[in-house]
Amino acid sequence: MKVGVISDTHGLLRPEAIAALEGCEQIIHAGDIGSQDIVEQLGAIAPLHIVRGNNDVDAEWATSIADHLRFDIEGWQVLLVHDIADVPALLDDSVKLVVTGHSHKPLIEWRGNTLYLNPGSAGRRRFKLPVTLALLEVSSDAMEPRLVQLLE
Repeated sequence: MKVGVISDTHGLLRPEAIAALEGCEQIIHAGDIGSQDIVEQLGAIAPLHIVRGNNDVDAEWATSIADHLRFDIEGWQVLLVHDIADVPALLDDSVKLVVTGHSHKPLIEWRGNTLYLNPGSAGRRRFKLPVTLALLEVSSDAMEPRLVQLLE
C-alpha cells in the first residue's frame, strides 16, 4: 500500500505535492494544516488521517480534529502527533510507526522496531530547510519510507 505523508502545509498545498500524492491509497497529515480547503483537497486524493498542529488549535474549522491519533495500516500500529515532544506520553510497545511534524525537518529513523517519520514541511520554505513530503510503501511485513523533495 502506498501512503502519502505530509505536514506543515500552513495553508499552501503545492501542485508538486498534489502530483506526488496521486496514486496514494491513504494520506497522513501531521498537522499545521492551515485551512479546511487543504483537508478537502487531500481527501479528494485518498482517505485521510489528520491531526491538528499548534497553528491549527484556535482555528474554528479545526475544532473537530484530534491532537493525536492511533490507527492501523496493514497491521502496523501508527501514532500520529504534530510535535515529537508529545510522543513519550502516548507511546507504547504496540506502536511501530510514529509520524510527527512541527520541526519542518525531515526525519526517517528506526529506533529499535519503531520507525520515526517526519516528512518535513510541504508548505512555505522556512529558513533553508527543504520542502518535502514522504511516501511510505507498507505491506504486512515491511515499511519502506522515502522523502520526496518538492522544490530545488
